[in-house]
Amino acid sequence: MRCGYFGAGTWGFALASILGNNGHSVKVWARDPAMAKQLQETRTHPKLPLIEISSNVEFSADFGYVKKGAEVIVESVTSTGIRSVFERLGVLDIPVVLTSKGIEQGTGLLLPEVVSSIWKVNESPLIGALSGPSHAEDIITNAPTSVVSAGYDPMVMKLIQELFTTPTFRIYPNGDILGVCFGGAMKNIIAIACGISDGLGCGDNTKAALMTRGLHEIRKLSVVKNCKPETLYGLSGMGDLCVTCMSRHSRNYRFGKLVAEGLSPEGARQQIGMAVEGIYTCGSARELARKHNIPAPITEVTYQIIYGGLDPREAVKLLLQRAIKEEHL
Repeated sequence: MRCGYFGAGTWGFALASILGNNGHSVKVWARDPAMAKQLQETRTHPKLPLIEISSNVEFSADFGYVKKGAEVIVESVTSTGIRSVFERLGVLDIPVVLTSKGIEQGTGLLLPEVVSSIWKVNESPLIGALSGPSHAEDIITNAPTSVVSAGYDPMVMKLIQELFTTPTFRIYPNGDILGVCFGGAMKNIIAIACGISDGLGCGDNTKAALMTRGLHEIRKLSVVKNCKPETLYGLSGMGDLCVTCMSRHSRNYRFGKLVAEGLSPEGARQQIGMAVEGIYTCGSARELARKHNIPAPITEVTYQIIYGGLDPREAVKLLLQRAIKEEHL
């Protein structure tokens, strides 16, 4: 198929590489003309220097050129940038595959809802999502990976499987697109908290507790987005939570660890040099929790560390001082 791909970060590069290797014709839009030129000439990404991308993949900073003639649109921009990209794309009559993870601030919309709102529909059958425990650094080296395709229409889920499946990239369909996208967004907040915990030297017990109680927090909040709770125990929930909280490749985990080690949130973000989705999503999730009066203590203290100047050690104390209630799963 002819694929118009928007987003040329490491994640976009890795997925575009899969599409190219699978024989599809791919045009990738990079916002920065200098980056588009570098990618087109070197055929490698500066942060993934050992892998040369297929000749089926072309890079360009010309937005209209990448869109023109596409039979499917794939995005890997950021949750903060997705609205502006789709406003430029306009209403489409071809399938769209969302691969970014986040919740829009102010509206509380998940990314499929953002696109639907731009198109002025409730649930567009053309919108699908690809999500799950997957780092670009592992995908590009063909490490065995399992993820989820989701959509409002089974035909779009099947299309995603056909586009991206390889012998080492296994895709399971899941009709709960909102649950898939919610789990993928929320796990980034918990990963920041786990990075902070490790940066403070709190140990594995603490991280296990944060991940478990974090999943519980995600499940409580998922109700307000009409997600199926069981989705959060699958690849796009628990699976993505595990890889993001424990991997050296996780930007969100590294961000939290750097903050705990003494860098300011802005200093940590600059050192990573790529998007850290949990920073933005933390504000969105806090808005949701407060709007619906749902306690979200891990999200709240993480927000206060990022935006309110709370000392990470004080955050640990605040969590430990909370009243103990019976564990509900």
